[in-house]
Amino acid sequence: MDENEACAMCYTSGTTGKPKGVVYSHRSQVLHSLGQAIPDAIGLSGRDVILPVVPMFHANAWGVPYTAAMLGCKVVFPGPHLHPDDLIPLLESERVTVSCGVPTIWLPMVQILEKNKGKWKLHPDLRLTVGGSAVPEAMIRAYARLGIQVIQGWGMTETSPLATLSKLTASQGQLSDDQRFAVQAMQGYPLPLVEIRCVGDEGEQPWDGKSVGEIQVYGPWITGSYYNQPAPENFADDGWLRTGDVATIDALGFVKITDRTKDLIKSGGEWISSVELESAVMGHPAVQECAVIAVPHPKWAERPLAVIVLKPGAQATESDIKAHLAQKFVKWMVPDAYVFVDAIPRTSTGKFLKTRLREQYREWKWADASG
Repeated sequence: MDENEACAMCYTSGTTGKPKGVVYSHRSQVLHSLGQAIPDAIGLSGRDVILPVVPMFHANAWGVPYTAAMLGCKVVFPGPHLHPDDLIPLLESERVTVSCGVPTIWLPMVQILEKNKGKWKLHPDLRLTVGGSAVPEAMIRAYARLGIQVIQGWGMTETSPLATLSKLTASQGQLSDDQRFAVQAMQGYPLPLVEIRCVGDEGEQPWDGKSVGEIQVYGPWITGSYYNQPAPENFADDGWLRTGDVATIDALGFVKITDRTKDLIKSGGEWISSVELESAVMGHPAVQECAVIAVPHPKWAERPLAVIVLKPGAQATESDIKAHLAQKFVKWMVPDAYVFVDAIPRTSTGKFLKTRLREQYREWKWADASG
């Protein structure tokens, strides 16, 4: 069998159109597995016990089954039981050292662990690899207080999926706690063999941590086409994958995603990041989850609306959230509208379904449209 023959195929989630098939070769999967396992990536070995809390159809199951098979790791499958009440006893009984999942899985779990300290004896080396959407810094801090490491990764179906990963480098050893958590909340540096660039309207942007553009990637496990579908708009003229993620890259190569191109909010000619607002709102002690969307506005074209789920038994008002955000954002970036709900709709892979929220609130009635 030739190493370039097809090994597997996954379909994209289709959030901006029809789902597209991504074919993985045997070669790409071997290289991705090797890259994922190295110490400065997830750092896996045959001694690890892995619990993937991610569907096998989602983004190639994050490549974890291949890496686990290559190294001889024990793998624990949770089946349909993805609630923390089921996952925590499984993490304990199977002595899990690595678990992979989206933030919406881990957010409610840390609250249960905080309320019941000492009830479960989880493995002392347990680390959670998190991806699929931006990880709130407040969640990383909460797990750190429990002695559990959160490792944020970034990628997509087209990147097999791991492309970048956020861990502190040797040169960052003297950072303060606040600086360390800020680094862990970034999407991180590219894995070996993955090339990355940030492209704005005027071309490739400098790695200064400030200049914003679309992240584009290229490498041996990055797709160069889709199955039976041209989709040239997804690739630059030189073959690099256009990810649709808007970000900055700093001098150390750390990526910080500010939004998806389709989720950016343009208010009065200025861009507002929904990702940064969501992370800040979820830093409020009463908030469990938050999704921020653009809502049409008669004066400003668009304004941000925050859809919020409070923690069980917690209370917070619109004024409380506004005051919390005012500490970090200038006035025009702070949402004018807030909705408190019991649950935020999700995709089959656990991401917030913002298309449904935008449809639900597109006729929002502004109390003062002239302000």
